Amino acid sequence: MEIRTTTDDDLELFVDTLHAAFGRFPETPVDGDGHWWSALEMERGLMAVGEDGRPVGTAAAHSFELTLPGGALVPAPGVTAVGVLPTHRRRGVLSAMMRHQLGELRDRGEILSVLLASEATIYGRFGYGPATFTARLTVPHAAPLAEPRAQKAVTDDAGSVDVLRRDDCGDILEDVYDRYRRTQPGALSRPHHWWERRAGQPPISPAPRYVAVHRDADGVPDGYASYSLGESGGAQLLTVDETIATDDAVFTALVRFALGHDLVSRVVFKHVPPDHPLRRQLADLRAGEVSEDTDWLWVRLLDVPRALTARGWGADGELVLDITDPFLGEHGRHALTVRDGKGECVPTDRAPDLSLDVRDLGSVYLGGTAPSTLVRAGHIRAHHPRAAALADALFRTERAPHCLHWF
Repeated sequence: MEIRTTTDDDLELFVDTLHAAFGRFPETPVDGDGHWWSALEMERGLMAVGEDGRPVGTAAAHSFELTLPGGALVPAPGVTAVGVLPTHRRRGVLSAMMRHQLGELRDRGEILSVLLASEATIYGRFGYGPATFTARLTVPHAAPLAEPRAQKAVTDDAGSVDVLRRDDCGDILEDVYDRYRRTQPGALSRPHHWWERRAGQPPISPAPRYVAVHRDADGVPDGYASYSLGESGGAQLLTVDETIATDDAVFTALVRFALGHDLVSRVVFKHVPPDHPLRRQLADLRAGEVSEDTDWLWVRLLDVPRALTARGWGADGELVLDITDPFLGEHGRHALTVRDGKGECVPTDRAPDLSLDVRDLGSVYLGGTAPSTLVRAGHIRAHHPRAAALADALFRTERAPHCLHWF
């Protein structure tokens, strides 16, 4: 078997092979905008080819930026389009592609990579750990929001909301999303060619949508909610694909708009962050029904010292991490020293505070999972009673990481 880099000439063969791996048929024609694969960077794609010259597996990577705790933006290849033909599964094809890809990413100087896992049991063995989580919240139409009890509520809003068709506000969406993702830990960039080629899920895709655009007091767009109406089980649903807001007041204004829409039984908010205050804002806490509470972005560290130095930290302290990487056959011990929110990470032979797999380091890296949770789960070993609490304090973030970009 050979693993080779793809070119633009391979697009149709690549797409056909990937769809065959999942027993599906691609929309035709393959070439052209409006399909998720039109955002693929074929120079970053891989194809596993059998001895007969026919492809048996695919993998690719998008060029994204990831926002880290502390606000740093780092390159983050988004691994995607991974598939192996049913006739060649359990022959090491996937492992070979993953090992080849990780080697290429390191050669490019990448410090980490990310992906969305189609199944939660696949990618841990390759060193990826679930780092962000998201949920769906369903609320009855016109459910009242509670009156804020603070003297000056952070949700006070002096702006306005306009309803536009998706095709009439693409530039607004691109700009607002880009401003939002630079302030949200765990968020990924959406490169211009995604918007230009309408590649992805709504509101990027060509699917018809209305968009509630929020403008501040000066008329500048600072938030939006992309939505559609449809029937389910005899009830009329308003489904919000994503709510993007630069602050809580904007988010609340968009929620009020959605809950007040006429001829709707329930409103479904997709991709609500785990720590978002929306449920607490409802007058009836039980009015919001949580579903599809699931992992989203998975993180894989490729250069531990550089990755730990890149992010901001929640407290000062020193922590010695003993890290194993079974897939790549690596092991290292690192001393992390944090002062004034900045970390320094160097090799050490000091006794460890924590011993962990690189996948678990990926899970805690963005602050979405506390190290103590994985200690209690039996995945991270704490070598003394204070180790887990110290790690929690260091990795803790002011705002939970969240990603809603699909790729």
